[in-house]
Amino acid sequence: MSVRHALLALLSEGPKYGLQLRQEFENRTGDVWPLNTGQVYTTMQRLERDGLVESDPADTFEGPQKKYQITPPGSQELDTWLRTPPGADAPPRDELVIKVLVALRLPGVDVPEILQAHRRHTVAQMRQYTRLKEDAPQDLSLLLVADAQLFRLESVVRWLDAAEGRLKHHSLDELRVADETLRLPAREALR
Repeated sequence: MSVRHALLALLSEGPKYGLQLRQEFENRTGDVWPLNTGQVYTTMQRLERDGLVESDPADTFEGPQKKYQITPPGSQELDTWLRTPPGADAPPRDELVIKVLVALRLPGVDVPEILQAHRRHTVAQMRQYTRLKEDAPQDLSLLLVADAQLFRLESVVRWLDAAEGRLKHHSLDELRVADETLRLPAREALR
């Protein structure tokens, strides 16, 4: 997620102090993604350096906190970011996928049990997000975040199901000694 752009979005509503930006960021994201105060100020310094925000000239407070406002180039950057689809350059390095791929090559590892352990954990997370939605039916930000997480987790369960199905059709012993050169053309196609 782009904290940089989220902060620009908050500043598009009007000038704000760094602590105010952190609090509003967390409120808008349903308090699911905590933001470190130091990260806010570091990001604001970079945005100011890049000319996307500036210290509010009307702010007469003489303390360590600055009140920031978005600049016209910052508004343009925000608009471009909002309208640009996320990149799909290469397959992401998903830790779960990496664990399963590594486990496939390790002798004595019960890969189906690893898949089941991750399925149990993912389903438990889905239950937590479902309860979260039930506890805050009027909090639109929280509902949207919970829905996004539930859809993401659902896709993890679907992938675990697919992986389990593939394991039933392949011998792990054969896979563990397979010739790497047979898979090179397929891997090149992913890059």
